[in-house]
Amino acid sequence: MSKKTTALPAIDIGISAKDRARIAKGLSHLLADSYTLYLMTHNFHWNVTGPQFNSLHNMFMAQYTEQWNALDPIAERIRALGFPAPGTYKEYVKLASIQEVEGVPSADEMVRHLVVAQETTARTARKLFAVVSEANDQPTADLLTQRLDVHEKTAWMLRSLLAA
Repeated sequence: MSKKTTALPAIDIGISAKDRARIAKGLSHLLADSYTLYLMTHNFHWNVTGPQFNSLHNMFMAQYTEQWNALDPIAERIRALGFPAPGTYKEYVKLASIQEVEGVPSADEMVRHLVVAQETTARTARKLFAVVSEANDQPTADLLTQRLDVHEKTAWMLRSLLAA
């Protein structure tokens, strides 16, 4: 009895293999930043203290929940482009632009760290637009636009907490 092996058909979605690879690489960086931001936000949710506890605890929960739900679409877009999505802490540490926070900062410092992390993630998404536009990749452009909207709005809201 012989086994018949059939090769998978090549991906032909109208985006070259080279462009798909460049986009997947950029999305991998966005996924790493997004996961790192998710983890930071969840950590702060668990560990926030002080007079703003209740409002920050609830705000952080809404933020980390939104971020958790954003991870799948990013990873699945990488897969749709024909590449494996990174999925380990080791890979995320190499790919992420966000610095981890050691210890338990004060509530105000948590907010400051999250402003920086939200804006960093927005910059990571924005950097990819040139490649995506050149490749005529509307689904990735749509994903990036949605993520930018969330990160910029969240950074603004967090920054507003620090205003005198």
